[in-house]
Amino acid sequence: MIAPRRVEPAPGPLDVEVRVPGSKSITNRALLLGALAVGESTLEGALFASDTRALAAILRTAGVGIGADETERRFEITGAGGPFPGGGGALWAELSGTTARFVLPVLALSPGTWTLDGAPPLRARPLGDLVSPLRALGAEVEWLAHEGHLPVRVGGRGLPGGRIEVSGEVSSQFLSGLLMAGPLFSEGLELVVTGRLVSRPYVDMTVALMSRFGIEVTLGSRTTSAGDILSWSVPQGPYRAAHLTVEPDASAASYMWGAAAVCGGRVRVGGLGPDSLQGDVRFVDVLERMGARVVRTPGGTEVVVDAPLSGVDVDMSDISDTVQTLAAVAAFAVGPTRIRGVGFIRHKETDRIAAVVAELGRCGIGAEETADGLVVHPGSPVRATVSTYDDHRMAMSLSLVGLGGVGIDIADPDCVSKTFPDFFETLEALTMCEPARTVTIDGPAGSGKSTVARALADSLGAEYLDTGAMYRALTWGVLQAGVDPADSESVARVARHLDVEVSDRVTVDGRDVTEEIRGPEVTAAVSAVAAVPEVRKLMREMQRRWAERVRSCVVEGRDMGTVVFPEAGVKIYLTAPPEVRARRRAAQTGETDLEAVLADIERRDAADSGRRDSPLRPADDAIIYDTGDKTVATIVKELTEIARRAGAGRPSSSEGRNV
Repeated sequence: MIAPRRVEPAPGPLDVEVRVPGSKSITNRALLLGALAVGESTLEGALFASDTRALAAILRTAGVGIGADETERRFEITGAGGPFPGGGGALWAELSGTTARFVLPVLALSPGTWTLDGAPPLRARPLGDLVSPLRALGAEVEWLAHEGHLPVRVGGRGLPGGRIEVSGEVSSQFLSGLLMAGPLFSEGLELVVTGRLVSRPYVDMTVALMSRFGIEVTLGSRTTSAGDILSWSVPQGPYRAAHLTVEPDASAASYMWGAAAVCGGRVRVGGLGPDSLQGDVRFVDVLERMGARVVRTPGGTEVVVDAPLSGVDVDMSDISDTVQTLAAVAAFAVGPTRIRGVGFIRHKETDRIAAVVAELGRCGIGAEETADGLVVHPGSPVRATVSTYDDHRMAMSLSLVGLGGVGIDIADPDCVSKTFPDFFETLEALTMCEPARTVTIDGPAGSGKSTVARALADSLGAEYLDTGAMYRALTWGVLQAGVDPADSESVARVARHLDVEVSDRVTVDGRDVTEEIRGPEVTAAVSAVAAVPEVRKLMREMQRRWAERVRSCVVEGRDMGTVVFPEAGVKIYLTAPPEVRARRRAAQTGETDLEAVLADIERRDAADSGRRDSPLRPADDAIIYDTGDKTVATIVKELTEIARRAGAGRPSSSEGRNV
């Protein structure tokens, strides 16, 4: 079982610019549209998370060519030019509602017999209001277990299409799925929404993206005694390939803007301006009503809070994915907050109304359910361990209660991987040490990282973090527990419970192991322990906590500027020709076979640059510095000048920082 994730309170008001991952809603829609299009499509800045990976995997199984470069956040799609060409098969949607609801209408039009299923929480989510119109259009869809829910069997074939009524009261994803499949019907499709349409901005996003891929949808509206009736007419025809840059995720951005609301200060999210395709950017409108100052520019949106916000009465039916964010913010407002129009979110990953009321109560915040939403009464939060119900938005929104209060522990924190895998790292970075106080040193083996970092720290009057000692200390603890370093699951379990401190001396659970960690047994095992993803994650947390405690620091090691301290004010990437690095390594180790040392350097270069998890590369804003045959004294002198120009080694100013 994964240990709870601790979120500590912010030490004071924030002053940051932050970037969030690409939009899940845009990524998954564009993946499907590219799969149906004629030609090669490219998505830049795409989200790589469990929901988008689930759809990409289904498209591959269905016969569509999907290439992915996670480092560059790019998908390359070889479109089928129509329905899926795979001829049938078993498809697994994981926990992704958009995946299941978007592909099902296309399966009904793709020759072959298909089964579509997902994990238990997805099976619990309703599907009947999508299957009913499909059956009315002639589709063959069979419930395989419980009526109205996955799994289903679909007999795909060509269908004429025509006019059909769709319920809009449970999920806009049903309408979006049918809209995107519309051009595959031989006569096109006219969709008429019965009842109230929830989350209308997501449907508008679908229509806008269909236009980017060459299909123009016509919106119709007529007024009746029962209210306005909306309809969408979709022509038959081929989608055309497109090259699309995916916007940052506005739902994810709501947690960053919410952080400003609960902590005070300023948070700017880059890449999300007033022209965003995503309705959830309107979350800042709600914060503005509560008293926040909002600055909107084409390049980003900024929330500034310098006084307590006021409670609000608001209909959030169009931005329902931010309901939990507002509920967390409301805990710190002056006066109660009433959220209306969102009864349908009881059918999301969990009953989001009941769940948020229960967990706020666990934190000492009064809240009650209403027929179509909830009311939150502000209070003084207490520290608690809260449940997430396998719902990523519960984990991320409740983190704000801890950030603005006295801290919180989030059970099952890995559920954020659904849409925002680095959420907790990003949240921690909001309150980290000022960037001008942090200098990172990265580079390949033999480039001089450790030697230069130690000397540079001395020159700047800064602290030096020996990250190698941290890894060695964890390895020592793993070996003391009798665990095989190759047993990654056991290594992770032991490492999670070790208390490691690194300063002049190194301690593990209070025991001084400064000399012991340099022994041959630890040396032989440290590479295997360091390769465990959970260990690297723990190390990032330890390194960040260490940096928060010091005035200024120089850190070197694995992925310092790209992963561990992406907000650092000075990022240096050391490099040198392999032959130079081999000579240095041989001089350090006493090795006489220079060719063998060079071969080892080249092998490590290939492994580091090609690894799947955070391949070695300079940060986008790093200073590339070729150490060549320069002396350490020369290198340190030049890097000291660079760092001091950026303010490193001195207390930072009140200027904002980038995250």
